[in-house]
Amino acid sequence: MNTKILLGEDQIPRQWYNIIPDMPGPLAPVINPQTLKPIAPDDMLAIFPMALIEQEMSPNRWIDIPDEVREIYKLWRPSPLYRAHRLEKALGTPAKIYYKYEGVSPAGSHKPNSAIPQAWYNKQAGIRRLATETGAGQWGSSLALACSLFGLECTVYMVKISCTQKPYRRSMMQLWGAQVIPSPSEFTNAGRAILAHDPECLGSLGIAISEAVEDAATHADTNYALGSVLNHVCLHQTVIGQEAREQMKIAGDYPDVVIACCGGGSNFAGLAFPFIADRAAGKNVRCLAVEPASCPTLTKGVYAFDYGDTAKMAPISMMYTLGHDFMPPGIHAGGLRYHGESPLVSQLHHAGQIEAKAYKQNACFEGALLFARSEGIVPAPESSHAVRAAIDEAVLAKEEGKERTILFGLSGHGQLDMGAYDAYLSGNLEDYEYPEQKIREALERLPKVDL
Repeated sequence: MNTKILLGEDQIPRQWYNIIPDMPGPLAPVINPQTLKPIAPDDMLAIFPMALIEQEMSPNRWIDIPDEVREIYKLWRPSPLYRAHRLEKALGTPAKIYYKYEGVSPAGSHKPNSAIPQAWYNKQAGIRRLATETGAGQWGSSLALACSLFGLECTVYMVKISCTQKPYRRSMMQLWGAQVIPSPSEFTNAGRAILAHDPECLGSLGIAISEAVEDAATHADTNYALGSVLNHVCLHQTVIGQEAREQMKIAGDYPDVVIACCGGGSNFAGLAFPFIADRAAGKNVRCLAVEPASCPTLTKGVYAFDYGDTAKMAPISMMYTLGHDFMPPGIHAGGLRYHGESPLVSQLHHAGQIEAKAYKQNACFEGALLFARSEGIVPAPESSHAVRAAIDEAVLAKEEGKERTILFGLSGHGQLDMGAYDAYLSGNLEDYEYPEQKIREALERLPKVDL
């Protein structure tokens, strides 16, 4: 029987943990894409409410969670932590494996942890509509849910290949009242420019971000909401790691390694940042970010200033990047197909405080199959990267004959991703090679920032 470790509603965190005061060195400035000079808070008012801008730059280690937000968190938080006894037995490992399961949220992933506060802060600022992008659909469905709860309109630019691969994610967004537009689209100048150059373009998160930012910037009643990368998004997600630390205490255990999949970085940040704070305080814990081999931002990218989107409208940040116009292959883990990485996660990796590893998608689905047959939960394709890495850590413990405590984030369920599992089970899931030449070409077009 697996161990399910629960907390009560009164143990939902009352504050978000802001890692900025505990970072290894000062943060690099964020650059205005028009002036190529450091950005001022007022420069972002066209797309964000001031409350979120303040969180983005806050020097405070702890930021209070509004009561209204915390009340909605109670719909699914605290999320459960499981000891994966069945998976341990299947692997024959001396390792202890725990996973923090975020698939219990209404949208089926960790994304509502930030969608709810972002919608709430925008509602308080008098905004009528939010525009956003989504890759696999977890963020788009989460923001659609949040907007529905707070009476806001929602427009989602969904990466075209994901819109095709995951039609029921689109249906979920529409069920909660969102308008869903396959990206690139004819609705924006950015989309029209991409289609003029490549009418068959499959889309990317960078392109979808460009469309959503343009939409928000050109409508006074509309703001932009981002589902990953930015500091305030990572901040909101730290409820995951804070809860996991308390649940590990109840279990009488502490992880040797913390593992999470990583695309833009919010899921990894949410689970790992509270443990990185422990690491800074002297705890011996490794933190491992896992990404797709076809979009290997941390493992193959460069640490440089780059645009957050393809059309060069979003702010420029210091981050690991494959180039803002890099077009990743159409893998099923659509939420991990982003050219850049959170500046916070990037700085931690550059400073050697975290590790990174990349896998091809067949290896990830192999791990997901074993997990589903052991634990009963079907992982999202994104989450399967963390599953794969956790399995490998457990196998290594077996080979070394050493005990090891592993904690990984199961960031969402894959019940709306059956097309991907059909492709794997039928032997038709393709492993995309790392497109080195295309990445080299994209890196040649990085912005020239002279500070």
